[in-house]
Amino acid sequence: MKKIFIVGMLIVCALSGIVSQAQDEVFRIAALMPSATNDLAFSQSMYDALVAIQAELGEEAFEFTVQDSTYIVDDAAVALRDWAASGDFQLVIAHGSQYGPIVEELAAEFTDVSFAWGTRQDTFGMDNVYSYAAASDEGGYFNGVLAAHLTETGVVGLVGPIEVGDGKLYADGFANGVASVAEDIEVNIVFIGSFSDVPLATEAAETHIANGADILTGTAQMVVGPIAVAVANDVLWFGSDASQDELSEDIGVAFQIYKWDVLLLDMISNIQEGILGGEYYKLTLENEGLVMEYDKDFEISDELMAIADETIAGIISGDIVPIPEMAEAEMAEEEDEDSEG
Repeated sequence: MKKIFIVGMLIVCALSGIVSQAQDEVFRIAALMPSATNDLAFSQSMYDALVAIQAELGEEAFEFTVQDSTYIVDDAAVALRDWAASGDFQLVIAHGSQYGPIVEELAAEFTDVSFAWGTRQDTFGMDNVYSYAAASDEGGYFNGVLAAHLTETGVVGLVGPIEVGDGKLYADGFANGVASVAEDIEVNIVFIGSFSDVPLATEAAETHIANGADILTGTAQMVVGPIAVAVANDVLWFGSDASQDELSEDIGVAFQIYKWDVLLLDMISNIQEGILGGEYYKLTLENEGLVMEYDKDFEISDELMAIADETIAGIISGDIVPIPEMAEAEMAEEEDEDSEG
């Protein structure tokens, strides 16, 4: 049976345990990322989380090492092996689903080292592997609802990376959010097959605008291209992973922020208690691992703000299910596991 751990308010208790134990030993994390730590997207969200943890615990209790822009898997394997073999780190993070096979191999070899990887659910059945993901469909749905209320042309465009993981979840959630307001709004979705191909993402964004889109959105580090296109054409932008406020100028509306520190703090506490892995974490709006932020330059009306608040409350309460078919599949899987248990 899979063990799924959804982080909640118990994080306060975990934090107090970390502080008391950190007096005796510095906790060290090494994290590998596919893109730059200032990519305004996936990698920056993890880097920001590590910085937040260090600010919370203090440099005397927490240290971290980062190797970013490691999109070549063979290079990633070298770095991850070196960190695991060094014995200097209690937790080694491979922040990217493409690193899964490497984590599976190294975790079997270095059984006294904790590994974490995402965004996938699989811990490979290993007691020293944590996995994590983001319920990005929640923020996607939220952004879709607002986009549906703001579009004037009735056409919106989404530029996605590869049709897997949180990128696909975001796209599906966004489309469903738009449809919940008006099914006749056209949602054009293009997955470019890359997380980092900025020119290709830019071309996709330009095609969306040529086809009448007055709102753009997307995920992954390549969104710097579509954001530039949105700014140049004065169309609205909705983002995910990290705040893109500084890049989107006055056309940004709302951003889904990944707060990985919410789950990392619990991992740290577990590891200090001898639990090296075997758990799956998911960021949600309910556990505040996902946070919706508005662009500081966008003036949102009282009416739209009320709709936004109602949407968030509905998702948290369960009255709104961003991807119903996925929820049904998860429930069926849980019922199967219960019957087997």
